[in-house]
Amino acid sequence: MISALSKLPNGNVELTITIPWKRVKESYQKTLSGLTQKAEIKGFRKGKAPAGLVEEKLGKSAVFEEVLKTLIPEVYLEAIKEQKIRPIINPQIKVISLEENKDWQIQATTCELPEVKLGEYKGEIRKALAAEKIWVPGKEKEEKKDSQETQDQRLQKVFSVLLKTVSVNIPAILIQDETDRLLSRLIEQVNRLGLTIEKYLESLGKTSEQLREEYQKQAEDSLKLELVLSQISEEQKITVSEEEVEKMIKAVPDEKTQKSFDTPEQRAYIRQLLRKRIAIDNLLKL
Repeated sequence: MISALSKLPNGNVELTITIPWKRVKESYQKTLSGLTQKAEIKGFRKGKAPAGLVEEKLGKSAVFEEVLKTLIPEVYLEAIKEQKIRPIINPQIKVISLEENKDWQIQATTCELPEVKLGEYKGEIRKALAAEKIWVPGKEKEEKKDSQETQDQRLQKVFSVLLKTVSVNIPAILIQDETDRLLSRLIEQVNRLGLTIEKYLESLGKTSEQLREEYQKQAEDSLKLELVLSQISEEQKITVSEEEVEKMIKAVPDEKTQKSFDTPEQRAYIRQLLRKRIAIDNLLKL
């Protein structure tokens, strides 16, 4: 297996992987042997038909498809290890060449965690929130009346400053993946209402392209905020104890849901959520 790495300006990482024909051929024979053991062909007991007959019945292309399913994850893992990269998303695979008796070639597109340059975000947030600290007669009553709204407005100001001030190149594949996820959720919601996405778009007076552009911007902003808040948590050395994670899990009223949260993956997610919440609280106090 030979791999070549290319880091693109849009943040994506491309791996071009060449698989020697010898390896493909060995995998083909192994795959065919496995299929032969499962094959049910008239006139033979299960798994007892000749490999050549099974190959003829299935067709070489079908066997090669199974070979590809086996080889792709193998060579991809070998390639990222060889190139010393740490992907944060499943790869998009593109077949370049799958000719028989020749080396195969595929392209895997993925991305690593992008670098976040925080810059002077604290000063910019202080400036944005400074107007609220200027005393005006009667302001106390107004703040008490609209305290929650004011808090939400302050939060939006903080987020707006972070999006404008902090430098981070969100990989295109990451934005695409998040956009697809958001649109899939929207389609599910629309279908539950008994509507088609076409009717929904018609009611909004928008095209599918306009909707995707909106969701793409939403996806990019949410990903950027997530990465920025994570970096701020690191900068501020914010830690969350196991007791705090446990407290949050036990605060969930449903026992079944509690159990579903009690896994290493979910605990890590909750810990990150709590770290982000603390980071936001700290930003609002600037």
